[in-house]
Amino acid sequence: MIYDVKHVTTYSHETPVSSTRCAMRLLPRSDAGQTVIRSALELTPKPETSAESTDFFGNRVVEARIATPHAKLRIVMTARVEVRRSEPPAPELTPTWEQVARTAAGSDSLAPDSPAHFIFAGRQTPMSDSVTAYARKSFAPDRPVLESAADLMRRIHKDFTYDPDATDASTPLAEAFEAKSGVCQDFAHIMIAGLRGLGLPAAYVSGYIRTIPHEGQPRLEGADASHAWAAIWCGPEFGWLHLDPTNAIFVGNDHIVVAFGRDYADVSPVDGVIRGGGKQDLQVAVEVKALESAEKPARSEPPVEPKLI
Repeated sequence: MIYDVKHVTTYSHETPVSSTRCAMRLLPRSDAGQTVIRSALELTPKPETSAESTDFFGNRVVEARIATPHAKLRIVMTARVEVRRSEPPAPELTPTWEQVARTAAGSDSLAPDSPAHFIFAGRQTPMSDSVTAYARKSFAPDRPVLESAADLMRRIHKDFTYDPDATDASTPLAEAFEAKSGVCQDFAHIMIAGLRGLGLPAAYVSGYIRTIPHEGQPRLEGADASHAWAAIWCGPEFGWLHLDPTNAIFVGNDHIVVAFGRDYADVSPVDGVIRGGGKQDLQVAVEVKALESAEKPARSEPPVEPKLI
């Protein structure tokens, strides 16, 4: 699959902002199964300085400083990405979840993809007895780790209601879990917290998912979605495997990875500081256009909105 992606973020301020400093994790990354053919990030007003770097987890970060007074900031990311993912392994062939937990606990690697970084509580994925107990129902003794994780993914999809009005990017995990509702960010965080509660390494992945209009309806520009899902480390032989609890599917060629981290706090699309501005209004529009058609396009969900603080 080859995709053209356009992500437009617009901040409108009540009063002019005198300056802005921001860090943006909006550019897709080249990784296993995915190659960025080209990408660009354009800001209006034009920044005085900007520089791209790579963070600890291998995500692309663009830091910019805008000194021109402005009442509106528009950030446009465009990219062309080729996605060619392998089929996931047969879940029953993966090691037992207890074996994976023991191996992760004994890891002495501090590489960015080491399981050691992903077994502890995160800023937005605290340990929770109730979430761990919920996850444990999928992890019978000696059950293969991927089989267990896939069962948990399907249970979250079945038990939780997708409701974009129920939560926002700052909603605590416990609140979303208690309400049994939220968005893709919440479902990913709940799955991650449950896995870590059992000693299993789990990561948060941000990106996009391809959407198709309902039959007979025109495709609308900007109507696609940002997305988020979870990844679980299945031992040194199988490595990281991605699961999408919002759609109850393994991540495949309909998904485009932007960033990988411990939770949303590591991969927030836009964060930074502003001087002035008063109240702000945020608008996000995403378009994911397939240049080659996929066999089974997945269902999408509305984006988790980035916040500029």
